[in-house]
Amino acid sequence: MDYNLFLSDKVKSIKPSGIRKFFDIVTEMKDAVSLGVGEPDFVTPWHIREAGIRSLENGSTHYTSNWGLIELRKSISDYMSRRFNLDYDYTSQILVTVGGSEGIDQCIRALVNPGDEVLIPEPSFVCYSPMTALAGGVPVAIRTFAKDKFKLTPEALKAAITPKTKLLILPYPNNPTGGIMTKSDLEGIAKVLRETNVFVLSDEIYAELTYTETPHVSIASLPGMYDRTVIINGFSKAYAMTGWRLGFATGPKELIGAMTKIHQYAIMSAPTTSQYAAIEAIEKGDDDIARMKEEYNMRRRLVVESFRKIGLDCFEPEGAFYVFPSIQKTGYTSEDFCEKLLYTKKVAVVPGNAFGDSGEGFFRASYCYSVQNLQKAISLIDEFVSK
Repeated sequence: MDYNLFLSDKVKSIKPSGIRKFFDIVTEMKDAVSLGVGEPDFVTPWHIREAGIRSLENGSTHYTSNWGLIELRKSISDYMSRRFNLDYDYTSQILVTVGGSEGIDQCIRALVNPGDEVLIPEPSFVCYSPMTALAGGVPVAIRTFAKDKFKLTPEALKAAITPKTKLLILPYPNNPTGGIMTKSDLEGIAKVLRETNVFVLSDEIYAELTYTETPHVSIASLPGMYDRTVIINGFSKAYAMTGWRLGFATGPKELIGAMTKIHQYAIMSAPTTSQYAAIEAIEKGDDDIARMKEEYNMRRRLVVESFRKIGLDCFEPEGAFYVFPSIQKTGYTSEDFCEKLLYTKKVAVVPGNAFGDSGEGFFRASYCYSVQNLQKAISLIDEFVSK
């Protein structure tokens, strides 16, 4: 049977994730060292796991509200206020989602009509463009550059806006580059946007993992931006809770309400056990964040310095837990470099073009792995580059 006759044209047009391609190869390769997946090597802190276990022991195994547990939404509201100086009504402006990815999908589907353009600074995470296409929108890449620290510039944004532009995705701190946007950077972006009807989806899943002296600033906190911004965040990265699959969205009640309608039919509600664990995390997990962030920062410095010693130009990331070295001096394409490295040295990193065409000539390596693994991988990459 020819299943291409049955499959949706939109689905057939979407390429598989470049990240998972290499991850799948590594799982079948004995003794391979992977720096490919952005997953903390820390186990979820015990007090958070215990809260989830306790909820099961108490028999809390039923559906929650579509919006999420009211106790969790109250905690998220308090968290956004104390960490980012943003106030959201827990009864109407917060939706608990199945990971941050669901929140991104719901926001795009709630806003985008067929033919609407969605601006996506690249390199960026792999999901934005396919999700836009599935919603009938038109993804429009805005190229960012290492010389600009991979920041979105007001000039590039203004040049990309057309009468069809509906949404800007603002993915900072950035995966894969580790680039961030400071308050002054965001003020330039906000100035451009205030002259348009363009909405903002601000993906801030790495907000807690910023290594500069000044903490992360959300564009929603700037004048005129609160009412046109949805923030996507979650528990996976900051609290090492990837497998719990829990995120949240905050924003104007009209849009959060529209997202909740989609969520009702597609998901029903986020996992109950995860929500109880998340209450413990968000209320008592600040010390956990600080401890893990300190370790990531040490690894960040180690990896950047090591790649530079090898001879690879490496922009110094200021957020998330990735480095994005240039391999242009080697003469390889990103795909060739990563495939040859994998098959000759058994080290997995992700080709930069998996994150958009502007990632060509780079690769992404995650430093959310043990120092031992990082050192082993760096040594093998050194051998490969030298040869």
